[in-house]
Amino acid sequence: MGILQFGKRIDRRTVAGPLTGFVQGYSVEVMPRTASKIDDFATLLPAGTRIYIAHLDGTPIEDMVATAARLRAEGFEPMPHFPARSIPDAATLADWIARYQGEADVRQGLILGGGIPHPRGAFHCSMQLLETGLFDNAGFSALHVAGHPEGSRDIDPDGSDRLVLEALRWKQAFSERTDAEMAIVTQFAFEAAPVIAWADRLRAEGIALPIRIGVAGPAKLQTLVKFAVACGVGPSLKVLQRRARDVSKLVLPFTPDEFLTDLATAAAKRPDFPIEGVHFFPLGGIKTSADWLAGHGLAPAQAS
Repeated sequence: MGILQFGKRIDRRTVAGPLTGFVQGYSVEVMPRTASKIDDFATLLPAGTRIYIAHLDGTPIEDMVATAARLRAEGFEPMPHFPARSIPDAATLADWIARYQGEADVRQGLILGGGIPHPRGAFHCSMQLLETGLFDNAGFSALHVAGHPEGSRDIDPDGSDRLVLEALRWKQAFSERTDAEMAIVTQFAFEAAPVIAWADRLRAEGIALPIRIGVAGPAKLQTLVKFAVACGVGPSLKVLQRRARDVSKLVLPFTPDEFLTDLATAAAKRPDFPIEGVHFFPLGGIKTSADWLAGHGLAPAQAS
């Protein structure tokens, strides 16, 4: 069975290229409402895949926990977001953790500030959540934090990365005090060279946390531009802008082939390559991303 990519019919069995090894072991992100549209994730993703569950402000915790439980039952590793500014107090955080563990055996979490400008209560940043000790007390095996290869105006309004780096240094130090494995998971980007330069700079600054780079899954160009602007993607947005000026490509889906091939090529040349994994944002739909991955030899075992 083939998939349609750039207007050509491609055989899934023959297209595995240099990026396949680099992407192996990828993770993917869903929301409860998008997950509910998938009949069975096992037909789309390899068993055991880590699936982050985005917690948008206003999403009921019941929906989050139910999604985590469903993914666990289907053979995946759920990793829900814990957005600091949406959590009113430590009692609520403890309740969420208990519900996730009791109903979905959740042992991993992405700890982040959250997408709203003002806190609902006691917490305004991920560091405050980590400092509660509640994740360690619950025996979480993995605690991931956010990374911003192109900066974050929410954190550094002046356009620098001073506060972002301060926060990452704190999290590096925290990683040495917790038994959980920590890693940085980044916003998606579209150009490899600046991402590699950013990762190298973190290493030079003494921040040695593993880095999983964010990748936008295949989608219409207009969709990617919309999400990129909304999420504050910086200089690499010019990759999409160049594509938009080519009328012949406007109707074709934009895929991450070039971005990932550039990263994979750099990784093959450097034993000290600082990027250790890939995290997909399926902006064009989960099935679209799964089909693209299958086209690169990364289909679930029963679908290959």
